[in-house]
Amino acid sequence: MKAIFEQRLAKLEEMRKRGIDPYPRSFEQTHRSGGIADDFDDLSTAETPVSVAGRLMSKRPHGKTAFGHLRDVEGDIQIYLRLDELGEEKFGFLDLIDVGDFIGVKGTVFKTRTGEITVKASDLVMLSKSLRPLPEKWHGLKDKETRYRRRYVDLFFNQPVREVFLKRTAAIAAMRRLLDGKGFVEVETPVLQPIYGGGSAEPFVTHHEALDMKLYLRIADELYLKRLLVGGIEKVYEISKDFRNEGMDRTHSPEFTQLELYQAYADYHDMMDIFEEIMESVALEVCGSTRITYQGKQLDLKRPWRRISVKEAMKRYAGVDLDTVEDDRLREVSAEITDADWAHMPRGAMIDEILGHHVEPKLTEPTILYDYPLEISPLAKVSREDDRFAERFEPFVLGIELGNAFSELNDPVQQRRRLEQQLKDEGKREEIDLDFVRALEYGMPPAGGLGVGVDRVVMLVTDSHSIRDVVLFPPMRPESDLDEEIDGI
Repeated sequence: MKAIFEQRLAKLEEMRKRGIDPYPRSFEQTHRSGGIADDFDDLSTAETPVSVAGRLMSKRPHGKTAFGHLRDVEGDIQIYLRLDELGEEKFGFLDLIDVGDFIGVKGTVFKTRTGEITVKASDLVMLSKSLRPLPEKWHGLKDKETRYRRRYVDLFFNQPVREVFLKRTAAIAAMRRLLDGKGFVEVETPVLQPIYGGGSAEPFVTHHEALDMKLYLRIADELYLKRLLVGGIEKVYEISKDFRNEGMDRTHSPEFTQLELYQAYADYHDMMDIFEEIMESVALEVCGSTRITYQGKQLDLKRPWRRISVKEAMKRYAGVDLDTVEDDRLREVSAEITDADWAHMPRGAMIDEILGHHVEPKLTEPTILYDYPLEISPLAKVSREDDRFAERFEPFVLGIELGNAFSELNDPVQQRRRLEQQLKDEGKREEIDLDFVRALEYGMPPAGGLGVGVDRVVMLVTDSHSIRDVVLFPPMRPESDLDEEIDGI
C-alpha cells in the first residue's frame, strides 16, 4: 500500500541522516543457515564467530531484546539481538529495519530453550532496504499472472518454485553430460538469420540498421547445424532459444528452449535410441528414478518406449486406413475438426490435422510415433518402407509432443525441390535458403537429426502444468499502470 511505501522511504532517509549506508557494496558471509545447522556442535562448542546474511522474514522486539528470522538460499535461521551486546546505537537502529530488508548479522551460535538454533548478534548491518512489503506471510502470491510477472518475489517466497528451476538446470546439465560423453560438440549458431528455416512457423521479423536488411529470429537451428556436418563436424548439438510468432497455450511459448543434435552416418532409428537415453538420463538426474508422476498420472520413462507408425496409429485411434482412404474422406474428417479451407490442402496436411485431434491425445504412455507423411516432412529422407512417408518421428507422453527427428535429407536436388514445394503448399513468397542448398551440393554425409523441446521435458519431470511454470520470465502483456502502481504486493 502507498502508506507503507512512504513510511519505508522515510526510514531510508533517516538511515542516511544517521550516516548509515542502506545499500553497501558488500558483506563477508562466512556461513549459511544450512551449514550452521550441519556444523552446530562444532560451532557452538568453540564459540566460532559466524557471519550470516539474508532477508529478514520476521521481527519480534521484546524491550531490550529482539528475535527475528533471516532467510538465505539454504533456509531460515533465527537471530537474537540484545541491547547490551549491540549498544544503544545499533540496537536503536532496529526501529528502521523492516521485514523484507536484507541484513547481515555477526555473532556466535547457540540453542534456545525450545531447541532452536540461533545466532546471538554482536553486530548488525543493513545490506539493502526493501521499500515494498513482502506478500502476506500465510497467503503469499496466489494469482498466477502476478507470480509470472513478479517472478523475483515468487522465487523467494515459494520454495517449490525455486526447486523447479534448480531441476531445470539439472535436466539441461544431464543432457549436456550425456551428449558430451558420446563425443558430440556443443556449438552456437546465429539467432538472427537472413532467411529462416528448419521448420514451418511464423517468424519474428526485425531490421538491421547498419546492413539495411531484414532479419528473422530463428525458428530452428537445423539448417546451420547441418552446415557443420558438411564442414566435417560429425556430431554436433546446440541448446538454444528459438522463436515463433504464434499462439500461446500450456505447451507453447513464442520464446522456447530447444536441444538440436545431428550425427553423421546415423538415421532416425539411432535418434530414437538417443532420445530415449536423454529422457532416461534426465529422469534419473532430476527424479532419481525413471518412474515419475505427472499431473496425477504414473509414468515410466525407461527405455525402450513404445513405437507405432503413423499408419497404424491412424487406423487404431482415428479409424482411418491410409492405404485405402480417399482424399475426399480425409477432407470430411478434417472439416469436422476445423473450419479451414481443406479443398486444396495436400493429403499430408489433412493427415497431420487428424493426427493432432484424434491420435496424439491418446498417446498417453511414452510413445514414439514414426513415419510421417512426406508432404509435411521436407527435410527428411523418404521411408524405406513406403515412399508416401518420411523417416521422421515425434515422441509423445500424455499427448504432449516432446520432439521431432529425421533421417536427414542430404540430396541437394531433392532438397531444393521439397523446399520450393513447401513454400507453394503454404502459400508463402519467402525465399528458400539457397546457401543451405549450396552447402548440400558440397556433400553432407548421411545423418540423423533430433530436436527436443527442453521446456516440455522439464514440465514433465517437475510435474508442472504449464510451460510458463518452467520459464523464469515468460512473455506477458505489459503493465500499463506500472508507474503509478506501488501497492507493495
